[in-house]
Amino acid sequence: MFEEGRFTIALRQREGFLIDVAFDWPQVPDLVMDEPPPLGGREGPNASRLLAAAAANCLSASLLYCVFKEEPPPNCLRAEATCILVRNERKRLRIGALEVRLIITEQVVQAPRFARCKELFEDFCVVSASIRQGIPIRVTLEDTSGTVHHRS
Repeated sequence: MFEEGRFTIALRQREGFLIDVAFDWPQVPDLVMDEPPPLGGREGPNASRLLAAAAANCLSASLLYCVFKEEPPPNCLRAEATCILVRNERKRLRIGALEVRLIITEQVVQAPRFARCKELFEDFCVVSASIRQGIPIRVTLEDTSGTVHHRS
């Protein structure tokens, strides 16, 4: 469960707003992302949906790892992630909040480590803890010859 350092995910526009996402793990299939209408055709999740899924998945994995360590039992947890979209003062759409609901079975509640883990697991979730603090993002816009057109 330990990962440190850097990784790179490659994205390539297919057509319109359809984007193919290639992960850095060769055994993982590509993912198709799209935007909802009127921009796209909703043929895959958009970035907001993936962010909500990433937060819910990370919290789920963090809880299961804390409670059971290496091998959690099957079907003992489900999760729901709600993304609340709002407009900022400039009328730009933003993620105003994420609500993640973890639904656990009695098997989790009765596990010896559950009482301790329910107080700890959020702090070990890389994604939700990072979102809560804000994530600095450095953006570079360059053309195919390597000329930088923008950097923030």
